[in-house]
Amino acid sequence: MNAKKGSAVRFYAVKKAPGKALTGDMQVVSKWLLPGVKCSQCGATWSEAGVAYPCVDLSNHPQQAEFTQPRAEPIEEFERLRESVRPLLPKGALLPPGTSLGPSVGTAQGEFGAFFFEQPWVLFVSQEAMASLAKAGVKGLLGCKPELTFRRKTRMPELVELQLEPLGRLHEECLPVGPPPCSRCGRTGHSLPAALLLDAESLPRQSDLFRLANFSTVLVGTERFKDAVQSLGLEGISFHEIPQKGHSEG
Repeated sequence: MNAKKGSAVRFYAVKKAPGKALTGDMQVVSKWLLPGVKCSQCGATWSEAGVAYPCVDLSNHPQQAEFTQPRAEPIEEFERLRESVRPLLPKGALLPPGTSLGPSVGTAQGEFGAFFFEQPWVLFVSQEAMASLAKAGVKGLLGCKPELTFRRKTRMPELVELQLEPLGRLHEECLPVGPPPCSRCGRTGHSLPAALLLDAESLPRQSDLFRLANFSTVLVGTERFKDAVQSLGLEGISFHEIPQKGHSEG
């Protein structure tokens, strides 16, 4: 990703836009998921919301039935299940407890715009908008078709569920002071800071829309993504600039 000459690339928290509300509504769950974990070292039972790989297909996984029910497993069993799916995921993918896998499945109704937030961290886009963004030069957009049944006999919108990988991180300066992460399960127990500060060294150059690796419910877009959305007149999404700290080449 190249910054504008003489300036750093700006990054923005991506959220649902206030104002005009469409009637679109979904009741969905991910087709598969990793279980939560019961850690034998720190004693915590936990899972993480946010990390999702909707383009991953476990249909031919010999143990796919073990990925259909939300539950917590002892850490050794969690690790076994996690490693059994790792070859199906992007290289270096983060796979915390509770990771969603495969497309969203469920029902939908109403009118959907260019963007739809099923949760603040689960983003759908119309196929038309996704194609327009790619044509405008937005990089790294990847998504798949959800498995939706529409409740009313109306024209089904062509929606894509975006696969937003965990790529950047919040800077340690904005994180609360506390004990280090559990060396066995990695749990920190941190809550999201009120004032966000990005670690400039961690920010990706290959994608214009992603989620944070250490707070996966936060979606982040680049200035290129913001400019494309606004120039195309796409509605349903808002941008709030997040400051950065640390050297960045852009």
